[in-house]
Amino acid sequence: MRIGVPKEIKDREDRVGMVPGAVHELVSKGHEVLVEHNAGKNIGFTDADYIAAGAKIAADADAVWKAAEMIVKVKEPLAVERKKLRADQLLFTYLHLAPDPEQAKDLMASGATCIAYETVTSPTGTLPLLQPMSEVAGRMSVQVGAQYLENAYGGPGILLGGVAGVHPANVVILGAGVAGTNATLMAAGLGADVTVVDRSPDALRRIIASFGTRVKTAYSTRNTVAALVAQADLVIGTVLIPGAAAPKLITREMLKTMRPGSVIVDVAIDQGGCTETSKATTHTNPTYVVDGVTHYCVANMPGGVARTSTFALNNATLPYIVALADKGWKQALAEDKHLRDGLNVQGGAITYKAVADALDLPLRSLETALAA
Repeated sequence: MRIGVPKEIKDREDRVGMVPGAVHELVSKGHEVLVEHNAGKNIGFTDADYIAAGAKIAADADAVWKAAEMIVKVKEPLAVERKKLRADQLLFTYLHLAPDPEQAKDLMASGATCIAYETVTSPTGTLPLLQPMSEVAGRMSVQVGAQYLENAYGGPGILLGGVAGVHPANVVILGAGVAGTNATLMAAGLGADVTVVDRSPDALRRIIASFGTRVKTAYSTRNTVAALVAQADLVIGTVLIPGAAAPKLITREMLKTMRPGSVIVDVAIDQGGCTETSKATTHTNPTYVVDGVTHYCVANMPGGVARTSTFALNNATLPYIVALADKGWKQALAEDKHLRDGLNVQGGAITYKAVADALDLPLRSLETALAA
């Protein structure tokens, strides 16, 4: 199979779909890999590195999209990229379609087969291709939150961990999944006063088992969330419903009760965000203020540490890329029900129920898609 790796064009997005080591794996199996010129330059991968791994270098994005049978990316294709998709192509990348009707419309119109990293599952019920970026985003959320609590960034001048005789910051983490657990690890490690909120008693038990009395837990209800965010210096939103739009746990009314200069880091923004006032931002313009509360809603947070993120993502995606290339998408999905869960768009239709529900679109069954 001919696999294309275009350079990412989202704002300040320096991750790349495949590192040279991953390219070598595909080439050694007889596949052809076409990498756009300078696709990995900003994270230390030169064209010479890719050539040494067996890749061919394409002069521009058009050459990649035109020649490839499968496109491997990191972020969802932007409008200019979606116009390049063809019905005979396979797209393998993050999509996050539930809050993005325009992307869904364009992908359907292309006729392409689109598999989303974020809905591929595992035998243990996890999301293996979302997990590494959730780990990164969870850890980053505390770093950026601590930064925006500083005076120089418009904050009230609070040190996350405090010092002797001075209270630490009050940190509330919404969600005890992968991102929430990693945010807890960082916030507790820095000495903050941390409360983790979730609706799963088992998830809260895992937090207690991992962190003991260093971290408080709370069962998520509307009243509980309202009371906690009113006292918070930093709120980190990590709630996730696979493939679906994130629930709006923080209302506009709750926002009005928060302390001036407090910070919300909405890790769930890829799925629409978990506050009513969240809107996607970029690394170039990462924040905005509503009712005195700083919102950090960067939709590609892991792109801020692109080299670490690229390796972490490739470690997870490579076995699936190999399977798709070796077997073709129909056979690979027929043999692996967990990879099959990643199919979001095929033959002009939505094939993932949570996306169809979120966008109020008809659902095409997986059986129909595989038989097409």
